[in-house]
Amino acid sequence: MVRVKPFAAIRPPKQYVEEVAARPYDVLNSVEAKAEAGEKSLLHITKPEIDFDPIIDEHSQPAYDKAVENFKCWQEKGWLVQDEKPYYYVYAQTMDGRTQYGLVVCAHTDDYAEGKIKKHELTRKDKEEDRMIHVRIQDANIEPVFFSYPDNEEIDAIVNKYIVGEPEYDFTAADGFGHHFWVIDDQADIDRITEIFAEIPAFYVADGHHRTAAAALVGAEKKAANPEHTGNEEYNWFMTVAFPDSHLKIIDYNRVVKDLNGLTPEQLIAAISEDFDVKEEGTEIYKPERLHEFSMYLDGKWYSMTAKEGRYDDNDPIGVLDVTILSNLVLDKILGIKDLRTDKRIDFVGGIRGLGELSRRVDSGEMKVAFALYPVSMKQLVDIADSGNIMPPKTTWFEPKLRSGLAIHKLS
Repeated sequence: MVRVKPFAAIRPPKQYVEEVAARPYDVLNSVEAKAEAGEKSLLHITKPEIDFDPIIDEHSQPAYDKAVENFKCWQEKGWLVQDEKPYYYVYAQTMDGRTQYGLVVCAHTDDYAEGKIKKHELTRKDKEEDRMIHVRIQDANIEPVFFSYPDNEEIDAIVNKYIVGEPEYDFTAADGFGHHFWVIDDQADIDRITEIFAEIPAFYVADGHHRTAAAALVGAEKKAANPEHTGNEEYNWFMTVAFPDSHLKIIDYNRVVKDLNGLTPEQLIAAISEDFDVKEEGTEIYKPERLHEFSMYLDGKWYSMTAKEGRYDDNDPIGVLDVTILSNLVLDKILGIKDLRTDKRIDFVGGIRGLGELSRRVDSGEMKVAFALYPVSMKQLVDIADSGNIMPPKTTWFEPKLRSGLAIHKLS
């Protein structure tokens, strides 16, 4: 059973929200962030290296100092203001005519340590430490993590009660995605949400594995450093936006490879044909339409690839994944790519960019071959997390991304 609590968010006044809200720190590089950031943008806090000319190392002490300075400045100028009392919040996102409704809550660090907050990806220590530094220096969760939870009709009913009213924030960002935000201010509803989650068995990390791990580790640090620790301190909690499983949609996460491992295109197709039924589809983009079907872009042409029977195990929660099938039978077996985390010959392209990005990178000469995959389902993600297994790297891509700056959680 998971623990949640309301919190007094630090957030922008309504008239500033569109200027403050920003894309997450990890979806754009420093040059892109500098070009995108207006005067009030949260990017000056999450990517403070952009305030230097030329841009400096994002991991340098001057950058960290600037982040702290900017966070303080934004509050002094009234661009970020703390609510007077703890609330829960509804945060909805609209993409392609579909809206998903999440709750902004604080989750407990002990639930992560105890496995009640379930992950499906491995984290890297260097990335954990980078996020820990930001939590430490700001004494705050500046950006939320992204959780899912099993559908609950009573929570849906409470959310529906608020979304028929006027939203606190309601805007469409430059990328065309809509963002809507309501404050849950009735104490009876707040109390009931807390009670309902106490009966929900688990959270699932959808996006933000490193931020989740960092928040839990900083909480443990603060606990160890406080001889008067009671368990009620704010540092025991961290901010998340939690969505019902049925609201979320995972999109494809594709692969591009720099060389053919010494093979000609004809030899590559012949090698792949041992484990896949391969069919040339022409020059128009071909998108996989079902599980175990892939598409390949090679030498100016698209091909469909359907894994042959007996080449995978549908009863193995990891082995059944298309990322596993492609990795085992093509990337490793034929192209010699053994470690997706470290091999510099492979790169990954989120499906939000479209399959045209795959052909573009191959046609440019940067890459030699591209593979598109059918997206993982939420059921597959939950099954893997429940079984204690870990998905291969770069398996899931959730869209739209949470906008940063709509709520911030102070740890003290």
